[in-house]
Amino acid sequence: MDKIPKIDRQREHQANERTFLAWLRTSIALIGFGFAIARFGIFLRQLNLAITQQDPPVHQLSNSENLGVALVIFGISTIALAAWRYNEVFWQIERADYRPNRLMVWIMTGVVIILGLFSIPLLLRRDKVPSRSRVPIQPQSRNLQRSTANLNVKKGTITTQYKQIFLFFK
Repeated sequence: MDKIPKIDRQREHQANERTFLAWLRTSIALIGFGFAIARFGIFLRQLNLAITQQDPPVHQLSNSENLGVALVIFGISTIALAAWRYNEVFWQIERADYRPNRLMVWIMTGVVIILGLFSIPLLLRRDKVPSRSRVPIQPQSRNLQRSTANLNVKKGTITTQYKQIFLFFK
């Protein structure tokens, strides 16, 4: 314990704490991204349902909710590993026999690569949207209720500004 001067040991402990805090920020970012990805997928599915009035197909394995949950779990495990590593390095500094260990870096790299590869099909997948959008049977907002009262029907087509909005999302 007395092999390292007191000031050097302080610096090493502070560096260890900074490293732990960096891992903590990384895990919080992973959890935040996971939560955002999962919730945004649900939002897009609800938006698609509101526009097309049809339930979009949901893939059991490759969907954004599963990727989001995987990121949250990975973020939680990251903080657990970081706390374990912080404690291990703390005692190595105290015993003056610090040995660097790159295993955690390789584990994190591998998991991030795997999650990145799992996200590629989500990015490339194009769900088929019905070619013709229907006007909702029951309007959802006051603005839409006012506009549906003033529909102009010419030769079987509905001409409103909302038809253009529905066509935009096709």
